[in-house]
Amino acid sequence: MAKLMLAKKIQMSQIFDEAGNVLPVTILRAGPLTVTQVKTKEKDKYEAVQLGFGSKKEKNISKPVRGHLKDLGSFAWLKEVKNADGGYKRGDKIDVTIFKEGENVNVRSLSKGKGFQGAVKRHGFRGGSRTHGQKHSEREVGSIGATWPQRVIKGKRMPGRMGGKRVTVKNLKIVKIDSENNLLYVSGALPGGNGSFVEVMG
Repeated sequence: MAKLMLAKKIQMSQIFDEAGNVLPVTILRAGPLTVTQVKTKEKDKYEAVQLGFGSKKEKNISKPVRGHLKDLGSFAWLKEVKNADGGYKRGDKIDVTIFKEGENVNVRSLSKGKGFQGAVKRHGFRGGSRTHGQKHSEREVGSIGATWPQRVIKGKRMPGRMGGKRVTVKNLKIVKIDSENNLLYVSGALPGGNGSFVEVMG
């Protein structure tokens, strides 16, 4: 199975390397994960492993999910990984030791939602001229179409809901691993607010 770790974004911080250089990092509470289900071609028509991460009050979990998890516990997130060939069994544990310091990873998470925004903030439009009889034109979109084809062409950059999309940041380095506290220190900034759900892929 390709390396996958589910994590929770704690905060941004900075650490110092051996040469005394400051390294900006994002601290993630990663795992431990529990294998909650193993799917096979014979039974499910495809191979996959379902992973559970985090904790949640049992009363907030639906009865079907509670019965599915049974004696494994209650998890805040469940994630399925297809084409898994790691030889895992139900109940197995996966922790941060699957990664090594200095390894490059891809990180995916949900960016912060910014609500409905205009074209200046959403797309970086500079706005219209402030002079020559124009008034309040700074944040206007301007013309949105032509005489033909008498409609707004698909893909036109216009005001709309901004953020709240799943974003993948590639080739981030794992600067430090704290296996005792299940912490990953990943270089740079990650999308999403503190406490958001993060997928780390090796």
